[in-house]
Amino acid sequence: MRVTMREVADRAGVSIKTVSRVVNGEPHIRPEKVRRVHAAIDELGWVPNRAARALRTGLVGVVGIAVTELRRPYLAGLVEALVTEADRWGLLAAVEPTHGDPARLAAVLAARGKTFDGVVLIGPAALIGPAGPTVPVGPALPGGPVVPVGDGLDDRPVVVVQGGAAEVDRIEVDRVGEDVAEAAALMARHLAVMGRSRPALLGAHQDELRAALAASGPEAVPCAELGEVADRRAGARAAVQVLERHPDVDALLCVNDEVALGALAALVKHGVDVPGRVAVAGYGNLEDGRFSTPSLTTIDPGPARLARSALELLADRLAGTAPRQPRAVVSPVELIRRESTLGRDAR
Repeated sequence: MRVTMREVADRAGVSIKTVSRVVNGEPHIRPEKVRRVHAAIDELGWVPNRAARALRTGLVGVVGIAVTELRRPYLAGLVEALVTEADRWGLLAAVEPTHGDPARLAAVLAARGKTFDGVVLIGPAALIGPAGPTVPVGPALPGGPVVPVGDGLDDRPVVVVQGGAAEVDRIEVDRVGEDVAEAAALMARHLAVMGRSRPALLGAHQDELRAALAASGPEAVPCAELGEVADRRAGARAAVQVLERHPDVDALLCVNDEVALGALAALVKHGVDVPGRVAVAGYGNLEDGRFSTPSLTTIDPGPARLARSALELLADRLAGTAPRQPRAVVSPVELIRRESTLGRDAR
């Protein structure tokens, strides 16, 4: 027998109107009531009647999630967090891999107001720009096309997650990102405490980390390019190259955990003691890093927090309660200290 909204309201101890407001993502509802309604929905397995809501509100109840690819573990985890958070808001999520193709991204953005109520775009925002003539920002797409986003603040909103502040500043969209400057400062301080004074970077475009390292001591920090894909294979190759060219390096700071795990594997293969000879740190807090040998020190950007903020921004736009100006949410990060910098006897 189909569960009704009345049963959800009774279970949560609220009115039917409150259940409707929560499901439709309306603002100004007490957090306690929102939690009770979501708990009741989960317990009873209630599925909102999306067709009725579409007729009533003009919304289809679907958010598009545009992501370059799903083969990268961190991106897959972030997408899962976004899907989970969309479900909490009573929204379906349609995941749209773009594979870096501007035409695919343009199609996703053009589907706002038809297939999707709004779009969450993950990753560098160099592919999108305001309506009209635009130019790419940064080295990611030199001379490449830019997809017009139009107005990302209207009733067909776009929220960019981890898009890079410099790239997103030129377009009118809400954005969510982790505190990259704090992440860099945490890592630089950790290295200093551990007595590491000759670090190298695996992966370019770590400007905040380079600045934080310079502030704490090292000025000339070697940097290894990774090529088109920053994965384990690239990390293994870059680690060997850096140590061949800079044998005095005592720490490898990697652009992501995949690169760091590849670097760890290469160092072990070549008999390099980690962290005795060289410390290694990553970024992303992948599950694999907990079980690597040694376990991997990393920065946790908090995918669940990023997803929660992104859906809150999107819901505000859909409800018509958000300010006209673009909003930016900076999410806290955490340094996860493990054996690759502390040593295996660390407690």
